[in-house]
Amino acid sequence: MRFEPVSSDPRRQPPGATSTAPPLPPVNGWHQPPNGSVPVATPPAAPPPRPRVDFQVVRELRRQLSERLTRWQRGREFSVAEEDTERARLAVELVAEYADAVRRAGTPMAAGEERLLLDQVTAELAGLGRLQTLLVDDTIEEVHILGCDQVRITRHGGGVDWADPIADSDDELVEILQAAARRAGATERSLSTSKPTLDLQLPDGSRLAAVFLVSHRPYAVIRKHNTLDVTLDDLAGGRGDLDEMIDPLLRDFLRASMRAGLNIMVAGLAGAGKTTVIRAMMSEIPPDEPYVLLEESRELLPARRGDRHRAVMSFEAREGHGERGPDGRPAGEVSIADLIPVSLRMGVLRIIVGEVRSREIVPMLQAMTTSRGSMCTIHARTPAGVSERIIELALAHGREMTVDQARRMAGNALDLIVYVTVDDETGIGGRKHRFVSHVEEVLGVGESSRITTTQVFGPGPDGRAVPRHLPERVRDQLLRVGYDARLLSRWIEAGQGAWRRPRQTRLGRR
Repeated sequence: MRFEPVSSDPRRQPPGATSTAPPLPPVNGWHQPPNGSVPVATPPAAPPPRPRVDFQVVRELRRQLSERLTRWQRGREFSVAEEDTERARLAVELVAEYADAVRRAGTPMAAGEERLLLDQVTAELAGLGRLQTLLVDDTIEEVHILGCDQVRITRHGGGVDWADPIADSDDELVEILQAAARRAGATERSLSTSKPTLDLQLPDGSRLAAVFLVSHRPYAVIRKHNTLDVTLDDLAGGRGDLDEMIDPLLRDFLRASMRAGLNIMVAGLAGAGKTTVIRAMMSEIPPDEPYVLLEESRELLPARRGDRHRAVMSFEAREGHGERGPDGRPAGEVSIADLIPVSLRMGVLRIIVGEVRSREIVPMLQAMTTSRGSMCTIHARTPAGVSERIIELALAHGREMTVDQARRMAGNALDLIVYVTVDDETGIGGRKHRFVSHVEEVLGVGESSRITTTQVFGPGPDGRAVPRHLPERVRDQLLRVGYDARLLSRWIEAGQGAWRRPRQTRLGRR
């Protein structure tokens, strides 16, 4: 077995690097000269210190793995599972052969280094390249890729690190993102001159957004979801690795609201924890109840693994490609707004939309007026700004929509608005605190044509939600499922909640 040396392309170097690449370690007596000339046989010599992962070796092993897999596929019928099994076997075989060759050359590889090389070869074949090292790190919360050589990592708790380059050049970074678009998304995605933006879910459930051409350099952001399977009990302090986002009083109220089939909108800033809250509430849906889940790119679905929700129907929007039609939309585009009418014909009571961000809010609100237990998330800067945000998005639906009509629609469709707050104290040496601060009951549209709400839970002394008022419009619906909201009366009089742990903040210590 001979591993062919890999040539070095000076055009694919990171900014500021020299055009001369370091030589590969000698393998089976073959040595790659630094000027990229024809390899010559040389006696084994002590190589220079080798990095943990040599990505030229990774790409060469990936090429050989592709060749072997192609030979295995030729002339036979096989299932996807069989192909995955054979790919994994070949990857282990190739990396073991390379490790043996390096060992015979006098530079043995540590077991951990060999395992890391195997992970990288597998990731390279899937098109994720060095992104894989970030996806398997459970301490990472968010990654900002600002060109190939600037990788900013935010860790749980608010710590910030700068990681190694994600690619050797910006062009290679774009190739990695394009490969992820082709292979990682559940529906067809692209990153090209005609479509310079990308939004998709990676295989581990993380969310990837990317842009190039219209930006100075290619940029990408990965938001990792490490709480794919979460319950209301977990958010109420039942899991030590999660923030205490709700207290037992709010947990019981939200649990009863789900049983009563109330229509709920979860609002907050980006990164506040809206998706985590809605996942926890989805865990209260009866296991055999069919419902429809609509998302631009799948984020909520990984939490529905197993038999917990066997009847869920998950839809994902599809990007359009090619020329635009008379309606101004690219051919083949299927939006959330297009899927909501289809959902209403699927014989379900609940429709859950991962996020409303545009004109799909109108069909969503229309669906809520004829359904029970539907939910969605929305971006809003403050709790008071949620109603104005709803109107703003509704007006994007078309000229026929008016402010008064949007308000009436929201007043009739929504029962509760749950607002999730994030307090970021990383700038003063603290961490991010995520918690529910408001739960407002939507009463309808008042005399001044404004959406009228009652603050059932509102901020307490530390900002976290405590009982404030008894619900009015939904009280009977809650009673029908065995929840008597009058139990909150003594907590309202005391002006406090039942939070299990005090909120430790830098501002509080000051």
